[in-house]
Amino acid sequence: MKAVAGLGPTFTTAQAKAAGIAPRDLYAWRDSGAVMELSRGVYRDADAPESVHLDLLAVSLRAPAAVICTESALALHELIDDVPLAVTLAVPRGTHTPSILFPPTVVARFDPATFALGMEQFEAAPGEFVPVYSAARSVVDVMRLRHQFGESLALHALGRYVRRSERREIPALLDLARALGVETAVRSAAEAVLA
Repeated sequence: MKAVAGLGPTFTTAQAKAAGIAPRDLYAWRDSGAVMELSRGVYRDADAPESVHLDLLAVSLRAPAAVICTESALALHELIDDVPLAVTLAVPRGTHTPSILFPPTVVARFDPATFALGMEQFEAAPGEFVPVYSAARSVVDVMRLRHQFGESLALHALGRYVRRSERREIPALLDLARALGVETAVRSAAEAVLA
């Protein structure tokens, strides 16, 4: 399929409509294999560069105010070896919670006052970026939510982060932990790893 002006390699039904593409044409493209449907209302040009992160692209387009977090972010930063069974997203508490059945998605609600801390962009496909929390923020989040994710996952991620980080990066980790209310737990665990 030739790229349509105004559409990227991955696009939504609304973006296609805004580019002047009729729904019947979009469905014809899908049925012919010119585009793949990644999730309800999210399509990708079949000629677009390959990516192993199509699930992240799909959920990010379906929930543009959300950020990839916790287990999914840890996997992207190679702080855990597991492949998460679902994409984990964070949205600010008090805002709309997206309901995405495919790809499987879990949504967490984070404090709006600290929501933007540690947010960065990850290139999920060539030239296509999704919002994700930094490695440090992801570690702090699973430490503060270790009752949900398990002590072993949280400590494993923290240990891997501390061992591969330079000493000057640890104060930034502790600053994030302080801002998110878990400085004591993160400091104690980091000191144990460094001892």
